[in-house]
Amino acid sequence: MSENPVLLENVTKRYGAFTAVDQLSFAVAKGEIYGFLGPNGAGKTTTLRMLLDIIKPSAGRLMVLGSASAIPVRRRIGYLPEERGLYRKMKAADSIAYFAQLRGLSAREAKKRAYALLEEFGLEKFARAKNEALSKGMAQKVQLLATIAHEPELLILDEPFSGLDPINQHTLETLIREQRDRGRTIIFSTHVMQHAERLCDRFLIIAGGRKRFEGTLGEARVDYGRRIHLRTTAPASVLEALPDVVSIRVEDASGDETTFEIEIGDGADPQVFLRRVIDAGVSVTRFEQAGATLHEIFVTLAGDEAASETEHREAAE
Repeated sequence: MSENPVLLENVTKRYGAFTAVDQLSFAVAKGEIYGFLGPNGAGKTTTLRMLLDIIKPSAGRLMVLGSASAIPVRRRIGYLPEERGLYRKMKAADSIAYFAQLRGLSAREAKKRAYALLEEFGLEKFARAKNEALSKGMAQKVQLLATIAHEPELLILDEPFSGLDPINQHTLETLIREQRDRGRTIIFSTHVMQHAERLCDRFLIIAGGRKRFEGTLGEARVDYGRRIHLRTTAPASVLEALPDVVSIRVEDASGDETTFEIEIGDGADPQVFLRRVIDAGVSVTRFEQAGATLHEIFVTLAGDEAASETEHREAAE
């Protein structure tokens, strides 16, 4: 049996002539927060649905908690779909208990667990409130508590931050970390790079149904989007002529010197670049490496269309 709670090997999903997921392979380690990042139409939700055996892959192999299908181990999984849904007339505590019973808890244990979770997260005063009376953020919290009420080993969260205000986003981030600290494995998809940057132990970037990157933020920064802040009296034209310079812009032009932000090519060594600057006779009073943000790395890998989509969503949220 695989030691990885989730493992995909060359998984493909076709709908007629359209390939939604193309030979996707990745592994999720036990007890980590794993981000699943990509623009709309990238294949994220399709992949999560294949993991849950809601739809079947056209080719490839996958394992979930040691099983070739999620169905035999479904009581060990918690799933929060992108399409939210609570019974409007049902009370919050009853909703949590209901979903816990569907995952194998007795009625008594499910009810006890529901009230314990509401109290733990400071929501006990909403226990008897009907779902239709809850705010969007509150309803989303109730649904997330329903997702974890049966204490699953594996949590799969599809766009969990969608529509939440910053306070509720922070609350959800805290809850996700707490679940990880309790030994649970968490996969979540998102368009909001800041959440992934703060939360993920590792992440995968998918675009056009294909894997573009899998690893840590530190590993991604080694390979993509190197930025350097350099202050000098030399003109931009001298720096632009150096090897590995992808782009250059003026950050500060006060005084006799200018501070430039320079992006060097993927795989370029900043120290080698500094040596070339000095060898070119450029006087340097400041040289600082700056790691790319996850958003910048995402844009590099997923393309301009993904960048536009991400900016619109992050501005909205």
